[in-house]
Amino acid sequence: MTGEWRKDRIGAALKGENPTVLRRLTAGFAVIGDVQFLPGYSVLLVDEPDVQRLTDLPRGRRLAFLSDMEQLGEAVERACRRLDPAFRRINMEILGNKDPFLHAHVWPRYAWEPADAAGAPVWLYPPDRWNEEQSRLGPRHNALREAISSELDRLRA
Repeated sequence: MTGEWRKDRIGAALKGENPTVLRRLTAGFAVIGDVQFLPGYSVLLVDEPDVQRLTDLPRGRRLAFLSDMEQLGEAVERACRRLDPAFRRINMEILGNKDPFLHAHVWPRYAWEPADAAGAPVWLYPPDRWNEEQSRLGPRHNALREAISSELDRLRA
């Protein structure tokens, strides 16, 4: 999954050119993460490229973004619980330290995670885990993408 879309993920999503988009939501785009060492990792991208912080949005749009985040979290939870009996929980966070646009991370957590990582933030996983070939998003994740997308559809019906 290479391409120019990575330079402007939101702009590419608005143009229909971001291949990680699962669904268009009220205030953003639900996308599957580029890395899948924790299967189901997803991100909610705001749909306004210049918005950097949650507080940049007017209150109504802010609440819509948070509602979208909650829906994506529930969809990931339902899909991951169905696909892996070792699923434990979802962690959600809005950080904004690296990418200059508003986005929320949705991390599934599993019982099979190494003990030293299971109780820590995902960001403390060793750097090599973020670059493993088998963790890169690809066709082998199509069933996972479909499961999360289907759950989003059910929640929004």
